[in-house]
Amino acid sequence: MKKLIIAAAMAAATLANAYAAGYPEKPITAIVPFPPGGSTDTIARAIGPGVQAALGQMLVVENKPGATGAIGAAAVKNARPDGYTILVASIGVYAVNPILQKNISYDPAKDFDLLTVAVRAPNVLVASPSFPANTVQELIAQLKKNPDKVTFASSGAGSSDHLTAALFWQKTGTTGLHVPYKGGAPAITDLIGGHADASFQNINAVINHIKSGKLKALAITSEKRSPLLPQVPTLDESGIKDVNVYSWQAVAAPKGLPADVKTKLHGAIVGALNNDDVKKRLTEQGFEVVADTPAEFSKFQAQELARWKQVIEVGKIVAD
Repeated sequence: MKKLIIAAAMAAATLANAYAAGYPEKPITAIVPFPPGGSTDTIARAIGPGVQAALGQMLVVENKPGATGAIGAAAVKNARPDGYTILVASIGVYAVNPILQKNISYDPAKDFDLLTVAVRAPNVLVASPSFPANTVQELIAQLKKNPDKVTFASSGAGSSDHLTAALFWQKTGTTGLHVPYKGGAPAITDLIGGHADASFQNINAVINHIKSGKLKALAITSEKRSPLLPQVPTLDESGIKDVNVYSWQAVAAPKGLPADVKTKLHGAIVGALNNDDVKKRLTEQGFEVVADTPAEFSKFQAQELARWKQVIEVGKIVAD
């Protein structure tokens, strides 16, 4: 019996290696758990040509939105771990949903083979042009003078912009009034119109509004100033420590990928991200290419899960 088990295991390993050698033999589906047109969709489509060039098969983007990304993530979890289905998703899917959503149908730390953090981008603390504060310290003064009255728009409870605001309040000992919208676009529209006071928005979503004067930027959440907004100070420079926040997009696959397939996929995706033209285009949009290893992604995800768990619990944040 023992010899039979060993023989079966060796046969399975040989079959897996043979399978990996021929991979891929058909198009690969990249599930984006959000509607078309957003940052995550942009990243999935940006890597498509490079992946096809490296592997000889198309990368087909399938948008599967719902439940703040949980529906698409669950679909990838339940797909065969054969390298033909991958997940391109954001910080919320990998590090927020499991804390914020009850009875969630996937565990990002256990149900996926993590491939790479593709890109990251800082948030910018922006305010309506009519809002009286022009600096972070002036904003803090307004928050302390008017607790729970200064409105912070967000794209929804548990979004990167919401959690950054919550972390900012916790680090500054202030409170604001969170106003969730159904997406970043309507939140930004109300900011421009003066119907909301402030917000932490992803740099690529607000940079044109800042440059046109429709929004004013008080600070950026990156460790260093952005070359796209060199005049905008970091929160560190403004006296607020430990609020370095990046939204990020990453790629994973169903748990159990054959090792050779995982290596091929990772190499193709990282190569696509580091293509000079792709990198230039993403940088101009405010993204910083990360393209790290699976081990680095795993370590980073654990840190992000711990960080946002604390913010959510201290802020008593609940999903919409």
